[in-house]
Amino acid sequence: MDEDNGTRVTGFILLGFSDLGTYQLSLFWGVFFVYLIILLGNSLIITLTLLDSALSTPMYFFLRHLSLLEIFCTTTIVPRMLGDLLSLHPFISLASCFTQMYFFILFAIAECCLLTAMAYDRFAAICRPLHYATLMNRQVCVSMVGVSYIVGITTGTSNAMLIFTLPFHGSNIVHNFFCDNLPILQLASADTFWAELGNFIFTLIVIIIPFALIVFSYVRILITILGLASAQGRQKVFSTCSSHLLVVTLFFGTGIIAHVKLGGNVSKDMDQILSLFYTVVTPMFNPFIYTLRNKEVMGALRRKLTKHL
Repeated sequence: MDEDNGTRVTGFILLGFSDLGTYQLSLFWGVFFVYLIILLGNSLIITLTLLDSALSTPMYFFLRHLSLLEIFCTTTIVPRMLGDLLSLHPFISLASCFTQMYFFILFAIAECCLLTAMAYDRFAAICRPLHYATLMNRQVCVSMVGVSYIVGITTGTSNAMLIFTLPFHGSNIVHNFFCDNLPILQLASADTFWAELGNFIFTLIVIIIPFALIVFSYVRILITILGLASAQGRQKVFSTCSSHLLVVTLFFGTGIIAHVKLGGNVSKDMDQILSLFYTVVTPMFNPFIYTLRNKEVMGALRRKLTKHL
């Protein structure tokens, strides 16, 4: 199919890490272990925030949905990837490719917006403590989560439709382990200018604007922290933001680096390593960050363990 330029493509061959040979089995078990950590760690956070009344604040309401999105986002990629690592013919149909791309963009963008909501929550708690109960009431929190999903759905639909309305003839080999938008777009046999422009604009809007809002929130938080009289007070306030700030740095940092590299003149192997890192490895750290670095979550975990054991 990849040699006949007149053949209509019915699916794609995801080369992924097929050139690793016998090392594919080692990669399979490594990815499987990481995926298991993601599922168990985020499921633990979801369970604790649901069962422990001490974790009923807006911050943990957002954290519960963030953990849910982490599970959904990695599940759109990892199970298929594990199957392809054991397969001699890693083929994916157009419909399956569209579905994977749509849901990956949906959950990734929703997570991006949710991290922005969490930054606003920290801003309201630290910079507007007297108005916090009003600013972050139940209705506001639910609305923020709902908007995050709506933005994700809109972006996923528009990006996937822009790409899959293009004709695909000839080459169907994708040098990646999942249906990412840029590698698929490069295989289209028509002018991709408008699709690339639309993809760029949507990405710019849903990534740059949330990132700018997060930066603005933390600048205001930093100003407030520096204005506190005692060093103990500054340390206490900063500790409430450190976990979220670390997750934001990992999420946006690895995503931006990966996409900048994907658009540059780097090897396809490096592209895949970067993609693997920001889609599979980075989500593994979040449960550790929000449990080991969070005294309230660790306290809730100890209370549940003590109660049941």
